[in-house]
Amino acid sequence: MDFTTTEDQQALVGLATQILGERSTQAHLDALDAKGVWFDADLWKQLADAGIVGASLKEDVGGGGLGFTELALLLEQVGAHVAQVPLFETLLCAGLPIDHFGTAEQRSRDLPDVAAGTALLTAALVESGRDDLRRPVTTATPNGSSYLVSGTKTSVPYADQARRMLVPASLQDGTVVLLLVEPTAVGVTLRRGTATNGLPVFEVELVDVAGEVLVGPDKGADALAWLLDRALTGLAAIALGVSGTALRLSAAYTTSREQFGRAIATFQAVGHRLADAYIDVEAMRLTTLQAVWLLDAGLPGRDEARIAKWWASEGGHRVAHAAQHVHGGVGIDIDYELPRYFRWSKQVEFALGSAQAQLLSLGAALAAEPV
Repeated sequence: MDFTTTEDQQALVGLATQILGERSTQAHLDALDAKGVWFDADLWKQLADAGIVGASLKEDVGGGGLGFTELALLLEQVGAHVAQVPLFETLLCAGLPIDHFGTAEQRSRDLPDVAAGTALLTAALVESGRDDLRRPVTTATPNGSSYLVSGTKTSVPYADQARRMLVPASLQDGTVVLLLVEPTAVGVTLRRGTATNGLPVFEVELVDVAGEVLVGPDKGADALAWLLDRALTGLAAIALGVSGTALRLSAAYTTSREQFGRAIATFQAVGHRLADAYIDVEAMRLTTLQAVWLLDAGLPGRDEARIAKWWASEGGHRVAHAAQHVHGGVGIDIDYELPRYFRWSKQVEFALGSAQAQLLSLGAALAAEPV
């Protein structure tokens, strides 16, 4: 298991870091807030023009032909800069499954526009009260060569702007299908809400909506598991970026902030708190890279993905609160950077299942193993 990044990966991350660092600044994010805008369309187009948006899509649809490792490294930078772009939602949760499982027609229809930054996709993975996302309550009924899908999905990002939405659903016999649904189709109702970090999310009500088959019932359950493993690992990569920057902000603040004639970083309680946070960040890094490496190599990584998400939730929680505490009153000043990172940390902590949900899933897997 080799976690060393290649020169090409370093160049890709360096380019992304440069663009995000120049654009996704506190002043720029505040300006977006003042306009009531979340999606940074100009930044998204800039990333697309640089080849970053489509880096992990196959070359025949305008992508860079790179792998999941490169996408995870880019997601870490999105988190590190709290960049308001849908790399996770459009690329990982919808673009990758279409690229991997879709027909030539499905892939060529949307993915070139995604790579060019002119189209968004999203995925409706969450249902209210359901911890086990592998068994959707949303139902699908055969309708010729397609399906009619009914149910309610929650916390769907970019549903109002996405060209297409990936929707997992269950047939009457319990088998799973992955469908592609147009958010503007007849029978779709969108109800807007706001996530913890400010991201607009939607409750999506589906009533006999036409759904195009991406993956049929013979392979639907495996395809959904494939997607969820990568989605959980992608969230862990974002959390790693968020927590890493929160820790750096805390280190910079505590080494410059003086009390009683000395930097507060030299106080034992502060130093120990930040040392614990550093250990959490490095544990997040190790478990995320382990899951990324396994999944990119085509090896089983279901448990490792959930371990990475557990660390993202549990470790990220501790880092976020430690950063708040060592900053004192400054940590809650919304004119300062840290509150934005705190909100992002809380959003990722609970997305696609909290730390407890990951432990329950791991426990169920252990209980199912033969002794």
